[in-house]
Amino acid sequence: MKFLLQTSSLAVLAVTLAACTTPMPQTIKPGDVPTGFTAPRTPEMANAPVWPTTEWWQGFSAEELPGLETTAQAENLDLLAAAARVLQAQANTGIAGSALFPTITGGGSAKRAGTNVSGVPGGNTANTYGVSAQASYEVDLWGLNRDQLRAAEQNELSARYSRQTVALTVTSDVANTYFDVLALRERITIAKQNIDAAKRILAITEAKVTNGVSSNLELAQQRAQLASEEATIPALEEQEREARYALAILLGKPPEGFDVKAVNLDGIVAPPVQPGMPSALLERRPDVAAAEASLRAAHANVDAARAAFFPSLDLSASISQAFNPSSMAWSIGASLLQTIFDGGRLGAESDYAKAQQTELVATYRKAVFSAFSDVESAVGQVSSYAERERLIAEQERNAAEAYRISELQYREGVADLLTVLQTQQTLFSAQDQLVQIRLARLQAGVSLYRALGGGWTVATDPNAPPDTGFRPL
Repeated sequence: MKFLLQTSSLAVLAVTLAACTTPMPQTIKPGDVPTGFTAPRTPEMANAPVWPTTEWWQGFSAEELPGLETTAQAENLDLLAAAARVLQAQANTGIAGSALFPTITGGGSAKRAGTNVSGVPGGNTANTYGVSAQASYEVDLWGLNRDQLRAAEQNELSARYSRQTVALTVTSDVANTYFDVLALRERITIAKQNIDAAKRILAITEAKVTNGVSSNLELAQQRAQLASEEATIPALEEQEREARYALAILLGKPPEGFDVKAVNLDGIVAPPVQPGMPSALLERRPDVAAAEASLRAAHANVDAARAAFFPSLDLSASISQAFNPSSMAWSIGASLLQTIFDGGRLGAESDYAKAQQTELVATYRKAVFSAFSDVESAVGQVSSYAERERLIAEQERNAAEAYRISELQYREGVADLLTVLQTQQTLFSAQDQLVQIRLARLQAGVSLYRALGGGWTVATDPNAPPDTGFRPL
């Protein structure tokens, strides 16, 4: 009876201590989550959808982009590496989970032995066969193995969310790089058109010099202007090649021979979208979810380090059966192991786990604040670039008219060459700047979709466990 009471008390103590995990640290404090985003918005955002869809790139009216995104999702090397990291984390979860089950091993043996006896042909020989089995099990009294399994599960979840972060980065980079290629091609076209205009002015200048109307000074000035404009082409072409190579790498392809069909940004628009409440953003950002899972894993490691201070109880059993001669042996046993002195290893491991948890608390808070900042910046950029595009477009229209008039007047001898050169340079600069602003506005739109999570949510993540228990900390 006394033994039964002692055993029952030990079991109750074990269950109580195993269930007594330390509380999660507080990360988000009152006032950390704003009530709304404050960056200025374009009028189009007023009636825009709240939060993006998962295939947000479909709305950009870029014919090639959906196919490029599909290829990137299947072939991008960073995504494939991230998928492999998920498999590694999944395997680690299996390793940690195996500690909750007993280990059973089996073996067999066969032996032939004999002795030489004088006068007996072949001597005395005998065959011996046997089988054996051993089982061992560590009783998880204090929850150490369960804590380690919990840490592995959270690390696996973090790896899954991190893969979604990589996927969102890849889809954004594909769109941005594709637009960059098209913008550079359009800038090359504008530069070549400007060169054609410079050659036309040069022809007029040469005719005037031949007729004695203009001096060789004006001729040299126009030739210098033409050479300056021609010098911009190689740099733009090199940038276009490098952007195209970068796009090929994003698609998991070698750069040699890779190309896209489109030659400019005509018809491509960034569909408006608006953010919802900042608190809802935390469940739509895979990087925030990954940071929380990593923090939960670190907290489980803190509990595991705490449980490691308690003694471990191991149960073992073995059985062996030998045939010829017939015999069987068995044994069962239990051992209790308690660390008495380890040079401070357990204490240092506990301190390490706590420090790692403190680090990940800061990492999680930074991920949350960075998510808010990303949205604020992207919304503000969309609004800013929209206004700049309107103003630069107006400048380009007036510069084109000024250049047309100056060229006509120069042809008729009313305006001098300097006026033509100035108006031409103003027009070229406005045209080139307008393309760059349109590119920046498109990429700001991509940044906004990315900042809003790209349509991903914790609840709809197909790779996450069905019940993640995600609650922003």
